[in-house]
Amino acid sequence: MLALRRTRTLGWVLVIAVGWMLGLSAQAGDPLSGTWKLNLAKSKYSPANLAPKSGTTTFEVSQGGIKTATDGVDSQGRVTHTEYTATFDGKDYPWKGTIAGKPNPNQDAVTWKKIDDYTYELVNKLKGQVLTTQRTVVSRDGKTRTNTVTGKNAQGQTINNTTVHEKQ
Repeated sequence: MLALRRTRTLGWVLVIAVGWMLGLSAQAGDPLSGTWKLNLAKSKYSPANLAPKSGTTTFEVSQGGIKTATDGVDSQGRVTHTEYTATFDGKDYPWKGTIAGKPNPNQDAVTWKKIDDYTYELVNKLKGQVLTTQRTVVSRDGKTRTNTVTGKNAQGQTINNTTVHEKQ
């Protein structure tokens, strides 16, 4: 009887431990989650004069959605900050940003779609109009993220950027 009780207890402990480990791997498993630093030397901006001086983005990917915060310095040397929370459903979500501490008037919404474990599509909008589309791909080793951005900025300039980011 005692041996049967020990076996059952051990069985439940194993079930709980495996479930806990699977839960942890699901939470930590998204390769986009974490902090990423822009590598300007490996990035290409068109027009080149709009390239930022720096940028660091933190992504928190959870079941079906993402929370994002970016801090950087723009091409004119002004401090920038953006943040938003979105779901991977292709719907518009509020995007909030500042340039030199003042509201950024160049974007107000973002949409996200998760294509697979390593690939995402984003659409950046202003007043309901599409500005740019972005394809984000995380390398299989999880160390590099590449964004391909095309479209027009809020000033009507054609944008064609490929940016490379390294996981910190």
